[in-house]
Amino acid sequence: MSQASDLVRTNFAAGDDIRDAGLTTPKEIQRFDSIPYGPDTHWQVLDVYRPREAEGRALPVIVSVHGGGWVYGDKERYQYYCMDLALRGFAVINFTYRLAPEFQFPSSLEDTNLVFAWVLNHGAEYGLDMKHVFAVGDSAGGHCLGLYAGFCTDPTYAHRFAFQPPEGFAPTAIALNCGAYRISLAPGESDELTQALMSDLLPEKGTPEELETISVLNRVNPHFPPTFFMTCTGDFLTSQAPLLQEKLLDNAVPFLFRFYGNAAREPLGHVFHCNIRSADAKLCNDEECAFFRQFL
Repeated sequence: MSQASDLVRTNFAAGDDIRDAGLTTPKEIQRFDSIPYGPDTHWQVLDVYRPREAEGRALPVIVSVHGGGWVYGDKERYQYYCMDLALRGFAVINFTYRLAPEFQFPSSLEDTNLVFAWVLNHGAEYGLDMKHVFAVGDSAGGHCLGLYAGFCTDPTYAHRFAFQPPEGFAPTAIALNCGAYRISLAPGESDELTQALMSDLLPEKGTPEELETISVLNRVNPHFPPTFFMTCTGDFLTSQAPLLQEKLLDNAVPFLFRFYGNAAREPLGHVFHCNIRSADAKLCNDEECAFFRQFL
């Protein structure tokens, strides 16, 4: 593992500990924990969260792909954010996936695919409306979800991999939060942290062919799912949003873009929406769920 990846894990964990201190499972939530979705019961596990008042009813689904710079994160770090989404009337799938550098690309994409296959195979058991399967992803999770949307809607791209999407499946709509959509290692376009993370993520440490394969911008196509995407005043990936918007426009993909925060007050941070105590997070998460409801 690079020193940069180790630093990401240490610093992100410290920040998440502060963000979630004192939070507990809401009494309104029914949860099913640590369900295997693949053969590796350490990495390939998921939780299902449902509002108790909806017991016995099939609910539209949100699958959450967590962020963490491709090297950090798990379902425990995202449980409170995901349960907060579930309170808005959804069944939410919160999963852990294999991280770099222990597992390199495309392991995270393969695990995301396994989770969606699990959803389609377990709808009756957990009250999942399999006709309305949405997804959210932030930062590196937004990158992974963007690739997965292309994987499901572009057979030429899917055929690059040894695994394939469920037949005929694509997410109903997706939300990409503070995401990375174009990654460059060219001089003047990248920093040492990005270079180190790509070295840990990619088997050949970021060849032009690998960078093309992991470009979300190159995966957008006319069949790409309707997309909500957002950034904010203090997001270090803000410049990525207009690149995605241009591609969505070029391919006539329905989208809604939101920019959160106000220059007159303290900037919002990267992935601020995961801090469920924040009024800005509530607004963002309300708007994303409202976007999804348009497709019910």
